Amino acid sequence: MLYEQLEQDVRFQEGMKACMNCGTCTAICPAAEFYDYDPRKVLDLVQQKKEAELEALLKSDVIWFCGECMSCITRCPRNNAPGLVIMALRTLSQQTGLFVHSIKGRQQLLLKRTIGSNILNYGYCVYAPTMKPEAHPEAGPVWEWEHSHLREMFDRLHGNLDKRGPGALRKIPDEDLAELKSIFDITGTTELFEDIERYSAQQAKEMGMDMDEYVRGVEASKL
Repeated sequence: MLYEQLEQDVRFQEGMKACMNCGTCTAICPAAEFYDYDPRKVLDLVQQKKEAELEALLKSDVIWFCGECMSCITRCPRNNAPGLVIMALRTLSQQTGLFVHSIKGRQQLLLKRTIGSNILNYGYCVYAPTMKPEAHPEAGPVWEWEHSHLREMFDRLHGNLDKRGPGALRKIPDEDLAELKSIFDITGTTELFEDIERYSAQQAKEMGMDMDEYVRGVEASKL
Protein backbone atom coordinates (compact mmCIF):
# COMPACT_ATOMS: atom_id res chain seq x y z
CA MET A 1 0.00 0.00 0.00
CA LEU A 2 1.37 3.39 -0.99
CA TYR A 3 0.26 5.18 2.16
CA GLU A 4 1.90 2.58 4.38
CA GLN A 5 5.16 3.09 2.47
CA LEU A 6 4.82 6.86 2.81
CA GLU A 7 4.37 6.57 6.57
CA GLN A 8 7.76 4.90 6.90
CA ASP A 9 9.59 7.98 5.61
CA VAL A 10 10.95 10.06 8.48
CA ARG A 11 10.37 13.23 6.46
CA PHE A 12 6.66 12.43 6.32
CA GLN A 13 6.62 11.67 10.04
CA GLU A 14 8.29 15.00 10.81
CA GLY A 15 6.38 17.02 8.23
CA MET A 16 2.82 15.90 8.86
CA LYS A 17 2.01 16.63 12.50
CA ALA A 18 -1.47 18.09 12.93
CA CYS A 19 -2.52 19.87 9.75
CA MET A 20 -5.84 21.71 10.09
CA ASN A 21 -5.86 22.73 6.43
CA CYS A 22 -5.78 26.46 7.15
CA GLY A 23 -3.92 27.33 3.92
CA THR A 24 -1.17 29.41 5.50
CA CYS A 25 1.44 27.31 3.67
CA THR A 26 -0.15 28.13 0.33
CA ALA A 27 -0.29 31.83 1.17
CA ILE A 28 3.46 31.95 1.83
CA CYS A 29 4.52 29.48 -0.90
CA PRO A 30 6.52 31.10 -3.77
CA ALA A 31 5.80 28.13 -6.06
CA ALA A 32 2.05 28.58 -5.59
CA GLU A 33 2.35 32.01 -7.15
CA PHE A 34 3.80 30.70 -10.40
CA TYR A 35 2.53 27.12 -10.74
CA ASP A 36 -0.73 25.26 -10.38
CA TYR A 37 0.52 24.15 -6.98
CA ASP A 38 -1.22 24.27 -3.62
CA PRO A 39 0.58 22.66 -0.64
CA ARG A 40 -2.63 22.84 1.39
CA LYS A 41 -4.38 20.62 -1.12
CA VAL A 42 -1.46 18.19 -1.17
CA LEU A 43 -1.56 17.74 2.61
CA ASP A 44 -5.34 17.48 2.56
CA LEU A 45 -5.16 14.71 -0.05
CA VAL A 46 -2.46 12.84 1.84
CA GLN A 47 -4.45 13.00 5.09
CA GLN A 48 -7.41 11.33 3.39
CA LYS A 49 -5.35 8.15 2.94
CA LYS A 50 -7.09 7.24 -0.31
CA GLU A 51 -4.84 5.00 -2.40
CA ALA A 52 -6.22 5.98 -5.81
CA GLU A 53 -5.83 9.71 -5.13
CA LEU A 54 -2.35 9.19 -3.70
CA GLU A 55 -1.29 7.20 -6.75
CA ALA A 56 -2.61 9.94 -9.03
CA LEU A 57 -0.61 12.50 -7.05
CA LEU A 58 2.58 10.44 -7.38
CA LYS A 59 1.99 10.27 -11.15
CA SER A 60 1.44 14.01 -11.50
CA ASP A 61 3.66 17.04 -12.06
CA VAL A 62 2.37 18.60 -8.83
CA ILE A 63 4.94 17.11 -6.46
CA TRP A 64 7.80 18.43 -8.58
CA PHE A 65 6.75 22.11 -8.45
CA CYS A 66 7.91 22.68 -4.86
CA GLY A 67 11.23 24.53 -4.61
CA GLU A 68 11.93 23.14 -1.10
CA CYS A 69 12.51 26.66 0.29
CA MET A 70 10.67 25.55 3.47
CA SER A 71 8.84 28.84 3.83
CA CYS A 72 5.82 26.72 4.73
CA ILE A 73 7.19 25.54 8.06
CA THR A 74 8.12 29.07 9.13
CA ARG A 75 4.45 30.16 9.09
CA CYS A 76 2.53 26.98 9.91
CA PRO A 77 0.67 27.45 13.23
CA ARG A 78 1.08 23.74 13.98
CA ASN A 79 4.66 23.31 12.83
CA ASN A 80 3.84 21.15 9.81
CA ALA A 81 6.34 21.06 6.95
CA PRO A 82 4.66 20.46 3.59
CA GLY A 83 8.10 20.69 1.98
CA LEU A 84 9.22 17.59 3.88
CA VAL A 85 6.04 15.74 2.90
CA ILE A 86 6.75 16.65 -0.74
CA MET A 87 10.27 15.20 -0.38
CA ALA A 88 8.80 11.95 0.89
CA LEU A 89 6.25 11.88 -1.94
CA ARG A 90 8.97 12.42 -4.53
CA THR A 91 11.07 9.56 -3.19
CA LEU A 92 8.07 7.24 -3.14
CA SER A 93 7.23 8.22 -6.72
CA GLN A 94 10.77 7.32 -7.78
CA GLN A 95 10.86 4.07 -5.81
CA THR A 96 7.58 2.88 -7.34
CA GLY A 97 8.29 4.09 -10.88
CA LEU A 98 5.24 6.36 -10.94
CA PHE A 99 7.41 9.39 -11.77
CA VAL A 100 7.59 8.34 -15.43
CA HIS A 101 3.94 9.32 -15.93
CA SER A 102 4.54 13.10 -15.75
CA ILE A 103 6.74 15.54 -17.64
CA LYS A 104 8.46 16.86 -14.52
CA GLY A 105 8.78 13.35 -13.18
CA ARG A 106 10.53 12.03 -16.29
CA GLN A 107 13.00 14.90 -16.02
CA GLN A 108 14.38 13.26 -12.87
CA LEU A 109 16.43 11.06 -15.17
CA LEU A 110 18.20 14.14 -16.52
CA LEU A 111 18.86 15.46 -13.02
CA LYS A 112 20.25 12.09 -11.98
CA ARG A 113 22.54 11.98 -15.00
CA THR A 114 23.75 15.56 -14.57
CA ILE A 115 23.74 16.75 -10.97
CA GLY A 116 23.86 13.24 -9.51
CA SER A 117 26.68 12.09 -11.76
CA ASN A 118 28.58 15.35 -11.28
CA ILE A 119 28.58 14.90 -7.51
CA LEU A 120 29.84 11.32 -7.73
CA ASN A 121 32.38 11.90 -10.49
CA TYR A 122 33.71 15.36 -9.66
CA GLY A 123 32.37 16.34 -6.23
CA TYR A 124 30.28 19.24 -7.57
CA CYS A 125 26.58 19.69 -8.35
CA VAL A 126 27.46 21.93 -11.28
CA TYR A 127 30.62 21.10 -13.19
CA ALA A 128 31.36 23.54 -16.01
CA PRO A 129 33.04 21.14 -18.50
CA THR A 130 29.90 18.96 -18.62
CA MET A 131 27.59 21.91 -19.36
CA LYS A 132 27.64 21.56 -23.14
CA PRO A 133 26.36 24.65 -24.99
CA GLU A 134 24.04 22.54 -27.15
CA ALA A 135 22.30 21.34 -23.99
CA HIS A 136 21.96 24.89 -22.66
CA PRO A 137 20.86 27.09 -25.57
CA GLU A 138 19.34 29.51 -23.06
CA ALA A 139 22.88 30.56 -22.11
CA GLY A 140 23.45 31.93 -25.60
CA PRO A 141 26.73 32.59 -27.47
CA VAL A 142 28.48 33.91 -24.37
CA TRP A 143 28.47 30.50 -22.73
CA GLU A 144 29.45 28.87 -26.01
CA TRP A 145 32.61 31.01 -26.06
CA GLU A 146 33.29 30.54 -22.35
CA HIS A 147 32.89 26.77 -22.60
CA SER A 148 35.47 26.60 -25.39
CA HIS A 149 37.90 28.70 -23.29
CA LEU A 150 37.31 27.19 -19.85
CA ARG A 151 40.92 26.40 -18.99
CA GLU A 152 42.10 29.84 -20.00
CA MET A 153 39.30 31.53 -18.05
CA PHE A 154 39.81 29.54 -14.87
CA ASP A 155 43.56 30.08 -14.95
CA ARG A 156 43.05 33.82 -15.29
CA LEU A 157 40.57 33.85 -12.39
CA HIS A 158 42.65 31.46 -10.25
CA GLY A 159 39.86 28.92 -10.34
CA ASN A 160 42.26 25.97 -10.44
CA LEU A 161 39.99 23.88 -12.66
CA ASP A 162 40.75 20.15 -12.22
CA LYS A 163 44.01 20.95 -10.43
CA ARG A 164 45.20 20.25 -6.91
CA GLY A 165 45.07 22.93 -4.25
CA PRO A 166 42.52 25.67 -3.48
CA GLY A 167 40.15 27.32 -5.90
CA ALA A 168 36.74 26.91 -7.52
CA LEU A 169 36.26 23.55 -9.27
CA ARG A 170 39.62 22.30 -8.00
CA LYS A 171 40.16 18.55 -8.30
CA ILE A 172 38.53 16.68 -5.44
CA PRO A 173 40.76 13.91 -4.00
CA ASP A 174 39.78 10.35 -4.88
CA GLU A 175 39.37 9.43 -1.22
CA ASP A 176 36.80 12.20 -0.80
CA LEU A 177 34.89 11.02 -3.88
CA ALA A 178 34.93 7.50 -2.44
CA GLU A 179 33.46 8.88 0.79
CA LEU A 180 30.72 10.61 -1.19
CA LYS A 181 29.95 7.32 -2.94
CA SER A 182 29.70 5.53 0.41
CA ILE A 183 27.27 8.20 1.67
CA PHE A 184 25.11 7.64 -1.41
CA ASP A 185 25.22 3.87 -0.81
CA ILE A 186 24.39 4.04 2.91
CA THR A 187 21.56 6.56 2.54
CA GLY A 188 19.88 4.61 -0.28
CA THR A 189 20.60 7.22 -2.95
CA THR A 190 22.54 4.75 -5.10
CA GLU A 191 19.56 2.39 -5.07
CA LEU A 192 17.23 5.27 -5.87
CA PHE A 193 19.41 6.26 -8.83
CA GLU A 194 19.19 2.67 -10.06
CA ASP A 195 15.40 2.80 -9.73
CA ILE A 196 15.26 5.98 -11.82
CA GLU A 197 17.37 4.41 -14.57
CA ARG A 198 15.44 1.12 -14.52
CA TYR A 199 11.96 2.63 -14.62
CA SER A 200 13.01 5.15 -17.28
CA ALA A 201 14.36 2.31 -19.44
CA GLN A 202 11.08 0.44 -19.01
CA GLN A 203 9.11 3.53 -20.01
CA ALA A 204 11.27 4.05 -23.09
CA LYS A 205 10.70 0.42 -24.11
CA GLU A 206 6.94 0.74 -23.66
CA MET A 207 7.03 3.83 -25.88
CA GLY A 208 9.02 1.99 -28.54
CA MET A 209 12.14 4.10 -28.07
CA ASP A 210 15.76 3.45 -27.29
CA MET A 211 17.20 5.39 -24.37
CA ASP A 212 18.86 8.03 -26.55
CA GLU A 213 15.52 8.84 -28.20
CA TYR A 214 13.79 8.87 -24.83
CA VAL A 215 16.34 11.23 -23.29
CA ARG A 216 16.12 13.62 -26.23
CA GLY A 217 12.35 13.65 -25.86
CA VAL A 218 12.59 14.35 -22.15
CA GLU A 219 15.10 17.14 -22.78
CA ALA A 220 12.68 18.73 -25.20
CA SER A 221 9.80 18.05 -22.75
CA LYS A 222 7.88 16.36 -25.54
CA LEU A 223 7.21 13.10 -23.71
